[in-house]
Amino acid sequence: MKLVILAGGYGSRLGNLTNSIPKPMVQVGGKPIMWHIMKTYAHYGIKEFVICLGYKGDVIKDYFLHYDANNNDFTVNLSDNSVEFHNGHDELDWKVTLVDTGLNTLKGGRLKRIEKYLDDDINLLTYGDGVADININNLIEFHNNTNKIVTISGVHPPARFGELVAEGDILTSFEEKAQASQGMINGGYMVFNKELLNYLTADESCDLEAGILEQLASEGKIAVYKHDGLWACMDTERDLSYLERIWKNNEAFWKVW
Repeated sequence: MKLVILAGGYGSRLGNLTNSIPKPMVQVGGKPIMWHIMKTYAHYGIKEFVICLGYKGDVIKDYFLHYDANNNDFTVNLSDNSVEFHNGHDELDWKVTLVDTGLNTLKGGRLKRIEKYLDDDINLLTYGDGVADININNLIEFHNNTNKIVTISGVHPPARFGELVAEGDILTSFEEKAQASQGMINGGYMVFNKELLNYLTADESCDLEAGILEQLASEGKIAVYKHDGLWACMDTERDLSYLERIWKNNEAFWKVW
């Protein structure tokens, strides 16, 4: 089972912060927001990742290609160019596959383009900018018990997001751009069967939310895992300031490791 991370968007709402780096690489507490997401999943034993790259994907490639240097103190011996790393890190058992899925490809197309890297029938999917205190093991177990193609984690957001409408545990309406009020939104943290990929194409214009998930929801093929805990998305500079503040104050609700 692997985690697929959609990390190819422009992150335009973060202004100048994403002029030189992609949104998932914007830092909270000195680490990219995507690192925080990966650490949460790794805590639950998910340590194989497939990252869908797009906008400034070379920055993400460089970060993981030089992960030891980016996360350790080290000494370089200039006589033979040898490098000695001093403090180590806890991610030695991670396996990260980085895939260029196109600059302007929509989410469905990105997911389809990494199909060949998925071995198991059931895998995980999330965005590169949302953190939560979701128990990933419980989420997977829930998905396995529903016999649906996709499970979406419904979270309680600020009212500016769209809304999920559910009857019991079955999603009946997927309104990503609706005016939310008291309901839930798709917070990422999804589980999917490979059958989902049959609905997708590798075309740039193949979206995930608009069209595909709407269709599957109308057919009763999506379950919603209702997460009543905490969730936050780094969508704006205000969101980033909030995440930085609670990390600094040791109140980061997603830090389970």
